[in-house]
Amino acid sequence: MSKLKFEDLSLSKEMNKAIVELGYEEATPIQSEAIPEMLKGKDVIGQAQTGTGKTAAFGIPAIENLSATTKKIQVLVMCPTRELAIQVAEEMKKLAKYKKDVSFLPVYGGQPIERQLRALKSGVQIVIGTPGRIMDHIERGSINLSAIKLVVLDEADEMLNMGFIDDIKVILKEVPEDRQTVMFSATMPKPILELTKKFQKDPVFIKVVQQELTVPNIEQIYYEVKEKHKLEVLARIIDINNFKLSLIFCNTKKGVDELIEHLQARGYGAEGLHGDMRQAVRERVLNKFKRGDIEILIATDVAARGLDVENVEAVFNYDMPQDVEYYVHRVGRTGRAGKDGKAFSFVTAWEMSKLKDIQKYAKTKIKLNAVPSFDDVEEMKFNIFANQIKDVLKDGQLKKYISQIEKIVDEDFTSLEVAAALFKMNFKDEKEPLDLTVETFEREGNRNSGRGKRGGKTERVDKNTARLFLTVGKKDKVRPGDILGAIAGEANIPGKLIGDIDLFDKYTFVNVPANKAEDIIEAMQGCKIKGKKIHIEEANQKS
Repeated sequence: MSKLKFEDLSLSKEMNKAIVELGYEEATPIQSEAIPEMLKGKDVIGQAQTGTGKTAAFGIPAIENLSATTKKIQVLVMCPTRELAIQVAEEMKKLAKYKKDVSFLPVYGGQPIERQLRALKSGVQIVIGTPGRIMDHIERGSINLSAIKLVVLDEADEMLNMGFIDDIKVILKEVPEDRQTVMFSATMPKPILELTKKFQKDPVFIKVVQQELTVPNIEQIYYEVKEKHKLEVLARIIDINNFKLSLIFCNTKKGVDELIEHLQARGYGAEGLHGDMRQAVRERVLNKFKRGDIEILIATDVAARGLDVENVEAVFNYDMPQDVEYYVHRVGRTGRAGKDGKAFSFVTAWEMSKLKDIQKYAKTKIKLNAVPSFDDVEEMKFNIFANQIKDVLKDGQLKKYISQIEKIVDEDFTSLEVAAALFKMNFKDEKEPLDLTVETFEREGNRNSGRGKRGGKTERVDKNTARLFLTVGKKDKVRPGDILGAIAGEANIPGKLIGDIDLFDKYTFVNVPANKAEDIIEAMQGCKIKGKKIHIEEANQKS
């Protein structure tokens, strides 16, 4: 299936600006096929797995075809879960960043309906929600379907499995007959095919062919890390393994440039490839990598296309790929010609679902590893230095150096102490960085207890960030994604504004923008997360 550059899709300058800012270099296969057809107003059936770029595939044309003259609902997107509805709404908002007066509203169960009613009354153009809550609004008369131009069924087979098929049929009967209907589904069971026959007109069928990972010599590992710790974790893994050639993938050109700067500042031989580089520069960098003149090459997916270097020992997904298909392409850059290879993925808490999608899509298993400790790195560096000493000893020709050591030994030092001093001199600049292990993080969190109400820290993270305390934790089977979804949904703020979420057994700390803290506390007070009613307050509030 062919892929297109976004600039080849005849999009508005506002949309292209948002796409460039998001760092997308080219459309995924489903986007390349679906966007042109949707822009023409055609009905579409897209058979594609989660993680193939479906949201942008329908989101871009949905936003582009909006009429700015009316505030009535023009686009209705149905999703199987509240989490997906929130995710779709956030991505579409990013795509519409430079479009004037485009309004969105996610609607789903678990959020007070009064807030949704107020937003609907003020007027929205795009509604994203679960079928059950959409039906609720239709019955109340709070959702007016008369101006609907586009209906999207996202993950239709999942909605079928969850028992939403009857609600979907009722909704589709209520919308105008001349609307555009688009359906995305990983599988096409009989009830879904019946839906397409009944509610779509001459749909264009698009299928993304699933790829399998076929390189058996690759050891695949992932680390669960925070965004701010990725650089330190990367450095530790490189130091421990002492790779001669490694390839690192970032999702954006800006990410490539920033990582090059950080690694070079730490003394690593690193250069990069991305679409803004002239061909002559790209060839020069690639040749240096092939010769081994640089040990680390950092690239975007597009820039790495056609890259064929046999001796790449490791591939790093510094950023998880935006398209699950790209994971297969990235990992296949190592383990060539029957050689062993390693693939490391850095996964934030918000990306765990994407990791599952990749494993399902590529039919592979990715193993969780603990982040290497500082002691692990130090021990490996000692071993490397010790082996270098052994090589020098085997080579001999040490006579003039022995005489110098003998002078020091005569000053009442043992030869062992002299050797230890030389080791210390070699590693004198080593400073222990932040311990990134979960165990230590939790231990430090508990050690700070008692400094504020309910054991919270008394200081703010910084003047722009507030730290909130929630009475729900790991023992309530809560995950970071549950906290993020609840806050984003109840307080109606973008998930990207929510910072670190630190889960403990019985409580949780969340970093949020200081100017949003009061609104979040007001919106969340008394809400339920995973069935448990919570209390929320600022962690630095005094007793």
